[in-house]
Amino acid sequence: MKPKEFAELIGVSVKTLQRWDEEKTLIVNRNPKGRRFYTYGQYEEYMGIASDKSQSRKIVLYTRVSGYGQKDDMSNQVDFLRNYVNAKGIIPDEVIKDIGSGLNYKRKKWNILLDEVMDGKASHVYVTHKDRFVRFGFDWFESLLEKNGTKLIVVNNEDLSPQEELVQDLISIIHVFSCRIYGLRKYKSQIKEDEEVVESIQDRDPTD
Repeated sequence: MKPKEFAELIGVSVKTLQRWDEEKTLIVNRNPKGRRFYTYGQYEEYMGIASDKSQSRKIVLYTRVSGYGQKDDMSNQVDFLRNYVNAKGIIPDEVIKDIGSGLNYKRKKWNILLDEVMDGKASHVYVTHKDRFVRFGFDWFESLLEKNGTKLIVVNNEDLSPQEELVQDLISIIHVFSCRIYGLRKYKSQIKEDEEVVESIQDRDPTD
């Protein structure tokens, strides 16, 4: 919920929410773009609504590879996580097999999982390595999950974190910044050309 919607729901002003956030009384959440939001779980906590969702929340195994040609890597992640949780007497409720770059924040299955977390539907999310969940900003997302009562557990199996993916992601980052720099140079070049045209017009003899 947006701050205004949340404020109306609990019967206070947005300024009060801002003050509570500064005082750490009721801390606002922020998405990757910095936009503030509140969760239904925070509403329940504020209203003192008893919730025993932990018993009904599901345990999720999240796996990811960057391309369709990495089926073996995906299977290895699934097998490893299943064996890990089963050894602890845990039976997972869902196994998510996601395909896409760890730099891509628009992964459909990943975003569905985040929505379920914020709806209080997941108690634990298991991943083999941090970069299987997200390439950068892991600590931020881990904090987001914790605020919504979900534990993000990293088994930390380095063998299931393909180094070639890291190389490809770094190449993608370099490519994006290179394009931006090229675009900026092209823009500067256009400005220079425009300035030369203006100067040539100003230098003309008005009698010509």
